[in-house]
Amino acid sequence: MSQDFTADEMMTVAAARSLEDGAKCFVGIGLPSTAANLARRTHAPELVLIYESGTLGAKPDRLPLSIGDGVLADTADSVISVPEIFNYWLQPGRIDIGFLGGAQVDRFGNINTTVIGGDYRNPKVRLPGAGGAPEIAASCREVLIVMRMSPRSFVDELDFVTSVGYGRGKGDREELGLRGRGPVKVITDLGVLRPDPETCELTLTALSPGATVEQARQAAGWELAVADELAQQQPPTDTELRVLRELKAAV
Repeated sequence: MSQDFTADEMMTVAAARSLEDGAKCFVGIGLPSTAANLARRTHAPELVLIYESGTLGAKPDRLPLSIGDGVLADTADSVISVPEIFNYWLQPGRIDIGFLGGAQVDRFGNINTTVIGGDYRNPKVRLPGAGGAPEIAASCREVLIVMRMSPRSFVDELDFVTSVGYGRGKGDREELGLRGRGPVKVITDLGVLRPDPETCELTLTALSPGATVEQARQAAGWELAVADELAQQQPPTDTELRVLRELKAAV
C-alpha cells in the first residue's frame, strides 16, 4: 500500500472500489467519470460506462472533457439517441448504478446543482443545472454520490432541490413513485456516509486514512451521526495510484 497520496486521490479510489465488475453505470462528468474509468482499468474491466450523450459501453483512453467529448463515441459499443438513453435504459430501471456529484448535498442525500443563494430567478450563483441528474437519482437501481466534504457543500438545507435522494426521510421516495433505491453511499475526502436504515439520514460509517470524526463533523452543516462501529478505509494501492495519475495526466 502506498502512503504518498492526497485526500482527493483516496476519495476517487474509494469511489472506484464501489463499482462492481459487469455493472451498468450511468456516469457524470468530473469525479464520477474519473472514478468509473479508474475502476474499469483496475478491478472492473467489464464495467459498462453509459454517458448521457448516448454512448453505451464507452472505453475512453483518457478522461472525457464533457459528455459530448468525441472520445466517448469513438470508443463506445454503441451510440444511440438521448431520448433512447432515458426512455429505454434509464427510466425503466435497466441501469444498475448512477454516479453523481453536486454543489450541495443535505442529510437525506438530496442534491443541488441549480442555484446557490437568493432564489431561482435571482440567485447569488447560477450553477450548470440539472442535466440528467434528476432522472438518474430517480431511476437507477442505486446511486453513488462523490463530493468533497465542507460546510458549504454538506448543508442542513439545500438552496434548491435538483435531484431527490430521500426527500425529507424514510418513505418519501415511495410516495413520489421513484423507482430506484436512492443514494446508498456518499463518498467524500474524509470518509464514507451511508443512509441510516430507519431514518435514511446520512451517517458516517468509514473514515479515510488520517481523517478524524471531529473533522467530518465540522465539515457537515448538520449534527452528523456516526456509526457505532466506524470502519477505516484501506489506503490506495500502488497500482490504483499509478493508473489514476496516468488517467489525469492524459487530459
